[in-house]
Amino acid sequence: MMVSEQSTSLPPFRITPEFVPRVWGFHDLRPWYDLHDGEIAVGEAWLTGDRCTAECGPLRGKTLAEICSAHPSLVLGERAKSCDSPLLIKVLFAREKLSVQVHPDDRMAQRYGQPRGKTECWYALAAEPGAQVACGLKAGATKEKIEAGIHDGTLEEWLNIVPISAGDMIYVDAGTVHAVWPGSILLETQQNCDITYRMYDYGRPREQHIDKSLEATRLTTRAGKVVPREEGDRTLLLEEEHFRIERVRIADRMTSEELSATDREPALSYLFVASGSGRVSGDGFEAFALTERSMTLVPAKTAEFIVGAETPLELIRISARWPLGSV
Repeated sequence: MMVSEQSTSLPPFRITPEFVPRVWGFHDLRPWYDLHDGEIAVGEAWLTGDRCTAECGPLRGKTLAEICSAHPSLVLGERAKSCDSPLLIKVLFAREKLSVQVHPDDRMAQRYGQPRGKTECWYALAAEPGAQVACGLKAGATKEKIEAGIHDGTLEEWLNIVPISAGDMIYVDAGTVHAVWPGSILLETQQNCDITYRMYDYGRPREQHIDKSLEATRLTTRAGKVVPREEGDRTLLLEEEHFRIERVRIADRMTSEELSATDREPALSYLFVASGSGRVSGDGFEAFALTERSMTLVPAKTAEFIVGAETPLELIRISARWPLGSV
């Protein structure tokens, strides 16, 4: 299948992840990924980063940035406001506590010259007994108390601690003070923005952004654990302004039309394989395998396809949402 300016659809394709070093990460990501290095600690597997590449199909070897720029209406949909991918999806591997941090909303990010802010969520792929994350502030917190806690090392006393188990979804809207702690493997979905304002970093020699973090902080947010909702053939994990996330289990097969039945309009979506194996096939493109932890991009204007399960599949389906009224 050739892709040209006159093409009316694109086939889905698997994406090659990018592994990102982090001081709080692991030297060995097995069994999640076959990556082990005694020198470099890896904390994040970026599954939809701008430098990630198409692993199969007619756009094989092209980066997501190149693909979105060259085919914005096919990949992103007609209502996309830019030619870059709106979502960044990662797997987080925390060996140590991440910094206590906060992300700006769209308005603040744009005030400082960035295209968008960062609302995100975490889906727990695995969790040890007693695993926790910090999400939001306790009642009674003020920015003055938070700033004092940053300087005297007592900031954690003001954090809302949330226990986390495999299958939990945590919503973290922009402006929420938060931290990821060891003990869980998290699938993070976020706006495609990597602005992080560090409030407190446990003595690590990295830059902190105290003034901007306080400016970005909202004392009360909508963040927290989200109750899943059964919707026919899938489980709705989260639906908000920027993305919708579903868990879809496939024992036999499911068509692309069935997969996208909950979309309010054609939209970019991703299929992350949480467990199981299968194949994606369709007319006009070469079939490809779905393996555990792999990510597949489904363009907004996609060629019809079938997902067939070889062993029972559990997919996390993440679809981009354009805010109502966007152009």
